[in-house]
Amino acid sequence: MNLAWRDIRHSPGRFLLTCLGLSLLLGVVMGMTAIYRGLVAEALGLLDVAQADIWVVEGGKRGPFAESSRIPRDTRDAILAHWGVAATGALVYQSVEIPHRGKILRVFVIGAEMGRPGGEFELADGRHILKSRYELLADPRTGLDLGEQVRIGRNDFTVVGLLKELSSSGGDPVVVMTLRDAQIVQSQFDPPAVHRDAARQTSAVGATDLVNAVIVRLADASAAEDVIASIRRWKHLSAMSGPEQEAILTRSVVDRARKQIGMFTAILLVVTTVVIGLIIYTMTLDKKKAIATLKLIGAPDSVIVKLVLEQALALGGIGFILGATLIRLAKDYFPRRLVFETSDTVLLFGVVTAVALLASVIGIRTALKIDPASALSG
Repeated sequence: MNLAWRDIRHSPGRFLLTCLGLSLLLGVVMGMTAIYRGLVAEALGLLDVAQADIWVVEGGKRGPFAESSRIPRDTRDAILAHWGVAATGALVYQSVEIPHRGKILRVFVIGAEMGRPGGEFELADGRHILKSRYELLADPRTGLDLGEQVRIGRNDFTVVGLLKELSSSGGDPVVVMTLRDAQIVQSQFDPPAVHRDAARQTSAVGATDLVNAVIVRLADASAAEDVIASIRRWKHLSAMSGPEQEAILTRSVVDRARKQIGMFTAILLVVTTVVIGLIIYTMTLDKKKAIATLKLIGAPDSVIVKLVLEQALALGGIGFILGATLIRLAKDYFPRRLVFETSDTVLLFGVVTAVALLASVIGIRTALKIDPASALSG
């Protein structure tokens, strides 16, 4: 006879309600982990789309995602002539706010050269950009529909394709347009100080055709380190490999968020341990007379320990399953992307099991201290 199961059946409503409350707490723990994974996935999504072996940016800068960078577009052609380089492409990145259906929509604009590196995007619906001006691709989370027109800057753009889920490292949905359109949009959203600098630059060297980065794809058997070292000798340019840019994004751009989320997750796990411990302690006190009776009729301590331990594990297991189900059902309602990885789920299940075992110690100690004679008292 399983005493833990029979005790749960005696008051199933209270037990399930307790499991539901615990599941909400565990669901938040899983959500925090999934939010961090989502931050990393969003940050690295732009790198995956670019498929760059080398990133070339303004001298002294660490990349277009970490800080502002502007270089002449013809840098692309100069790098293309470099030995070991198979193809190059120029890119413009800009976060803008645009009016949309009576509200303000914040988007991350990518300007790319179609047909060159950085201009390949996977679509969920529609077609790719075919015209040189005023067409764009949009992430479905923008709320833009195929064929819809939206004003960005001083021009109207038509949505011709919907991207597969693609966001910036800040979580803003992406829209893609031609490089020339993005350069115009960027100049229109620039502050007055930048316009003054551009005017000085125009009068001095006649160059206003600027981009934020040039991506490089290497020829077969070319060593990225050699090409990077050569490009860095040009004093006005910085170059870094794809893995270096990835490290900058994960360690610099989202590192603070990782630490913040990690602290909250640790605090929530401590709270979960305390909550389970209190629940088991309360459930043990409620069964004080029943446990005393078991002791009085000669039940060994192992039976009492098994009763408390099984209930603690059941509480943790059912709460974990309900929490995992609820957070996955609610993931589409979160403003940021949630990514659930199997390894995280398995690890968290192990942590919850350990927490349940640790919390059961309180109930077990209380149960073992119950005096059998108390079963005879009123």
